Amino acid sequence: MKKNLPLAILSGLLLWIAWPPTPYTTFLLFIGFVPMLLAMENIIQSTSAKKGKQIFTLAFIGFFIWNVGSVYWVYNALKIVGNLVAIPISLIPYSLGPLLMALACWLYYRLRLVTGRNWSLAGLVCLWIGYEYLHQSWDLNFPWMTLGNGFAVSHQWIQWYEYTGVYGGTIWVWAVNILAFLIYIGLREAQAKKLRLKLITAFVLTILLPLSFSLFTYYNYTEQKNPSNVVAVQPNIDPYEKEGTIPANLQIDIMIHLSRSVAQPNTEFFLWPETAIPEYMNEDGINNNIYFKQAQYFLRKYKNSTLITGGETYRFYNSRATPTASATQHPGVFADNFSSAIGIENSGNVQIYHKSRLVPGAESLPFGNTLSFLKPVFEHLGGATGAYGPQADADVFYSQSGIGADPVICFESIWGEYVARSVRKGAQFIAIITNDGWWENTSGKDQHLDYAKLRAIETRRWVARSANTGISAFINQRGDIVQQTKWWTQAAIKQDINLNSELTFYVEHGDYLPKTGSFIAVLLIGFIVVKGRFRKKVVV
Repeated sequence: MKKNLPLAILSGLLLWIAWPPTPYTTFLLFIGFVPMLLAMENIIQSTSAKKGKQIFTLAFIGFFIWNVGSVYWVYNALKIVGNLVAIPISLIPYSLGPLLMALACWLYYRLRLVTGRNWSLAGLVCLWIGYEYLHQSWDLNFPWMTLGNGFAVSHQWIQWYEYTGVYGGTIWVWAVNILAFLIYIGLREAQAKKLRLKLITAFVLTILLPLSFSLFTYYNYTEQKNPSNVVAVQPNIDPYEKEGTIPANLQIDIMIHLSRSVAQPNTEFFLWPETAIPEYMNEDGINNNIYFKQAQYFLRKYKNSTLITGGETYRFYNSRATPTASATQHPGVFADNFSSAIGIENSGNVQIYHKSRLVPGAESLPFGNTLSFLKPVFEHLGGATGAYGPQADADVFYSQSGIGADPVICFESIWGEYVARSVRKGAQFIAIITNDGWWENTSGKDQHLDYAKLRAIETRRWVARSANTGISAFINQRGDIVQQTKWWTQAAIKQDINLNSELTFYVEHGDYLPKTGSFIAVLLIGFIVVKGRFRKKVVV
């Protein structure tokens, strides 16, 4: 295994260097897996024992390097609790993804035992997609490292995401890497020149055809003129001072002042960031809440405007009405807390959306009470003060004039299909409200911004992004960032965006690729098990 370790490490380094927000190195994704494939092939062809264990170990090491290098910033959100706690807890997001990736590689090895190389490599793509889809669907979801996200800084290359979503990028990367690997193996094994020529031709075409189609689409894409004026506010309030240190009314005053500094008479939407109103508000009487009234009073000068703001809300029940409801001090009374987006108008109409894709640990407790002993530590992962109740499905906020906005709260912006659901329901642009200050001035905030470009391409919707301490921005339907703020700067920006009501193929069909790939992966696992047992019976 030692002689193959440098190959695994090289794969990890190549993938890390290629990952956002590093510019000009995206092309390394096309060869990043080749050293790992070579290392696995060397082990498979060797006479050593415990080949599966060697492959799993090497894959984990290489992918651990890639993951830690790309999401090192997770540690920054934890270090407030001290290094003795932060370091081991950081290993959960650092290690879980690599473990699942290594499992996919181990299953590839098991598939090689019962079928040929080419079929096994095709199976590896499905097994990898199955891991990615699992990692966006279960309680410990963290799809940050979905392979198709790697093109976020080179969005001109993947305009066809409007048909495939990010999983099309995953397939593209693996297809090119596998062809490069087969070309190298062909040279090493002295395969027929004609076969090598076919592989080289396929390699070139697999890169050039999607790239050419994308560049053609990018430079010929024209937005339909349907302007709406939107203001995005970045109050730049330290997330560790939001609750308790700076009074809520003062924080709201800051956002009102910034909003007025750029507002126009025709401004139709104001965006304030996640938890912009930091005091909990009872949803049943929210119209009478002093902080709600303060925000609504600001709109009096802007009669046709809608304010979309983040806030923390709660709701009482006479029974344990939801799985997340907790008992209160009053017998028989239960309550849910929510990280909410609130749509405020001059009228009495209030729209409330509860964040659905919650950060594991920070905002939701994975697997019920199993990990309850970690709750005090997890509270510092994203700044939440306890478990939130989620909303069942995506939603749309409508302005008084009928414009549909998709309220997306922070972590939710990395789920393509979830964002697409709101677009199917009528959202004409995407409004992201977030608070990225927990990660400090690291690549986390830049990656989060870059991933928003993918949502713009998938849905062909403008993205308006209000970040408390991150980077606020406007992104057009091609994925171009047309305007953005600086990090850790108090600012407000305005933009005339073009609304769009047409639905892309991806919006209409969602994550059909990973669902298909996952189904095939399950069949392959069943095939491996059945064939493995059959081989044992034959041997006996």
